Amino acid sequence: MKITFIGGGNMAVALISGLYRQGLAAANIDVVEPSTVAGDALVGRFGVRCTTAVDATALAAQIIVLAVKPQQMKEALAPLAGKLTGQLVVSIAAGMRLADISRWLGGYRHVVRTMPNTPALIGDGVTGLCADPGVNQDGRDNAENLMRAVGSTFWVHDEAQMDAVTAVSGSGPGYVFYFLEAMEKAALDLGFDAETARRISVETFSGAAKLAAQSTESLATLRSRVTSKGGTTEAALLAFDAAGVAAGIGRGIMAADARGRELGDILSKD
Repeated sequence: MKITFIGGGNMAVALISGLYRQGLAAANIDVVEPSTVAGDALVGRFGVRCTTAVDATALAAQIIVLAVKPQQMKEALAPLAGKLTGQLVVSIAAGMRLADISRWLGGYRHVVRTMPNTPALIGDGVTGLCADPGVNQDGRDNAENLMRAVGSTFWVHDEAQMDAVTAVSGSGPGYVFYFLEAMEKAALDLGFDAETARRISVETFSGAAKLAAQSTESLATLRSRVTSKGGTTEAALLAFDAAGVAAGIGRGIMAADARGRELGDILSKD
């Protein structure tokens, strides 16, 4: 299986690292990266072939991964339009709709849209995928295997829900870091030094997340098990409820979903 990446940024690096862990050889990976500095770094780190523009060798791949910023997508696709002959095109660019990618590729339909999140950088991400109807089962399997190189995957059958994927899992790490910042600040205010405040906040969150992942009980049940009547956890949760924390998180995710649709509309205008 030969794979070409259009763009050599952080998520491309994460995927290449994951593919290496799965045993894919450097000879089977091409990267098209306009920046010679970034390209040289990729060659030095992975031994992949890197070019500054799409050429015949880059086109001779079974999978082409679109790993450029959404605002650069139309320009990046121009050298591919009319030259694809059955390759699977996988986009990891946020907000880019299948119809727009297909249109900029001259009506090409073998396209899968994905939304990974930043824990993919350490091989622990989660990616939502949505395929154009023109993609067959082999194509879907190949797209899923590609994204499993950086974590778990799930399919969305209605592309409109990809904005929700972005709002929940794509943007989700930002929400986690936001909560961790608040925990860390509270720990500092309670007298812990900076190193300890960060460590106990991160490790508490990480441990609780692992417990939830390994448990078959509902999140509400897990929460209740550490919430004794009249105890410290109850006092904190009552304060959270009074401050509208849960409702605020819900409103925030809905705002992210709405913004995702808006950005999709903006990106599709060209």
